[in-house]
Amino acid sequence: MDLNKKLISRPHKHNFYLCVLFTKGTGIHEIDFNSYKIEPGSAFFLSPGQTHFWNFDTQPEGFIFFHSQEFYELQFLEHKLNEFPFYYSFQNPPLLKLSAKNTDSISQLFDEIYTEYLGLKASKKLKIVSLINLIYIEFSRNYTHKTELTKLFSPSYLNILEKLVILINENFKNEKLPKFYANRLNITTKHLNRVIKETINKTTSELISERIVLEAKRLIVHSNESLTSISYNLEFSEYAYFSKFFKLKTGSTPMNFRKKYREN
Repeated sequence: MDLNKKLISRPHKHNFYLCVLFTKGTGIHEIDFNSYKIEPGSAFFLSPGQTHFWNFDTQPEGFIFFHSQEFYELQFLEHKLNEFPFYYSFQNPPLLKLSAKNTDSISQLFDEIYTEYLGLKASKKLKIVSLINLIYIEFSRNYTHKTELTKLFSPSYLNILEKLVILINENFKNEKLPKFYANRLNITTKHLNRVIKETINKTTSELISERIVLEAKRLIVHSNESLTSISYNLEFSEYAYFSKFFKLKTGSTPMNFRKKYREN
């Protein structure tokens, strides 16, 4: 832990999926500029590109594993990682708090993975991947039970929401108006807004803006590009407009936001 102290206490990002379960310890885990409490039974899920760091008040213990999208999806061709609720969308909380009983049962699966990893038995990789999938299933069951995701919506509404999130991730830099996304989904802008309002109580414009702001924050903190270059990267016509937009959404100018995180 001491060897990684400088790394984990500063904002950084990964290009893989990461899952961590704390069995002991307390502190704060910041993910994409939102702070979450670390305590025994806290499980966190990060997708590629997300930024995070943690500061511990007491010594942590637990389990962590990470893997690429290909590692998982080549083994489970009929199932995608984003079908798990915690990897589904940046809108969903990256934190799950488990009971002591469920923490113990999932910890046993992590122990089994580690034992398998150290061993030389036949079908070692297959066993590890199967255990990872089982852990994800157990996390998903707890996640949907603990969060408000159990609210029932029509399958068609959830399908539209899922497709919209994918489209926004692919096009938010160039396309900032709801009409583009409604056209791609072959529905009216009015109906799209109705779907998003009823499922997650936001507007399409809010979703687009949140994704732009999130990317702006990541680039401001982790990129060495000038703020002007970042504004052009995000397809703003001029820096003044980008700065005004960013301050309206965050309460801070891009310059002050960069100073805040780089001085920590």
